[in-house]
Amino acid sequence: MWQAEVRIDLDAIRDNVALMRAGTTAEVMAVVKGDGYGHGMLPCARAALAGGATWLGVATLEEGLGLRRAGFEVPVLAWLHSPGMPLHEGVAAGIDLSASTERLVDELVTGARRAERQARVHLKLDTGLSRGGATADEWPSVLEAAAKAQADGDIDVVGVWSHFISSDVPGDETIDHQLAAFADGLAVAERFGITPRYRHIANSAATLTRPDAHYDLVRPGIAVYGLSPVAGQTFGLRPAMTAHARVAQTKRVPAGQGVSYGHTYHTERETTLALVPLGYADGVPRAASNAGPVQLGGKRRTVAGRVCMDQIVVDVGDDDVSAGDVATLFGPGDDGGPTADDWAAVAGTINYEIVTRFGSARVPRHYDGTAGTPA
Repeated sequence: MWQAEVRIDLDAIRDNVALMRAGTTAEVMAVVKGDGYGHGMLPCARAALAGGATWLGVATLEEGLGLRRAGFEVPVLAWLHSPGMPLHEGVAAGIDLSASTERLVDELVTGARRAERQARVHLKLDTGLSRGGATADEWPSVLEAAAKAQADGDIDVVGVWSHFISSDVPGDETIDHQLAAFADGLAVAERFGITPRYRHIANSAATLTRPDAHYDLVRPGIAVYGLSPVAGQTFGLRPAMTAHARVAQTKRVPAGQGVSYGHTYHTERETTLALVPLGYADGVPRAASNAGPVQLGGKRRTVAGRVCMDQIVVDVGDDDVSAGDVATLFGPGDDGGPTADDWAAVAGTINYEIVTRFGSARVPRHYDGTAGTPA
């Protein structure tokens, strides 16, 4: 008998990827970083490939190596590397690696020589996000270093890429500015003799709303898991994760009773309180105290009092709720149940964070569907 669990619908992941694949002529890179946004990297990667993805994207080298160790042979891009990382291991495993500085190009050359294998490289241009990537001023020197390394046979510049600032706000003026900057960067690269096979800038939002940004490869992340990157639009995506738990205890308490730490909630009348064994150690945001929606006993209710490390309390009034009943925190929203978007709204965050937080070892993941089943 389970106490709390997360269920992942792998067929929904497959279908979400298939929906995006049908809307583009570009190849699809399913981003599975952060343990598949909390859904489980390996089964979700299989499901995404079943839906038509031909690439997998991760942040760290170790994530990429994890995919290779699990037997994934498709192209994998890993893009976040601090100095001194064992890049030769990535090169040896055939993982595509990102570079946006001369230093990192040099490290990739060293890694290629150590691995005795040419490194597959994607050069990243900062088109305005001011996060990773070379600025417009730095770009020529990065290209010069990469062109020399490519001429020497140490690297193969497979791609040039960037990342949007606000593509989740359709019509935002930064989108066109960044596309222009990206086009300029590609033109500069060509002057250095670099003509990449893959040009990519489109994340989930741009994949769904800006076909002019698709180029050769799109990189959906959150949309793979059925959550929309654009407020108020679903695009036909289906959320894959459901988080729920069985009520551990119920009790009758009088009117005016304070509930949970600090007594930030008081009952208005005699009522029944239900104890649900999920807390912030499991991924429930503490910021959703007195606000988080919970489906229990056929009704949508609200967390009563503060979210604790291991549990929350729900005021169910006089309704017939007993220990063992299932309380759903979020899911696809069927029958009016709460969603990750609902939790994000009350916690002042984004749906990405809600699902990614649910990676606790004590809340097991269970998988439905067949799309992520190993061959």
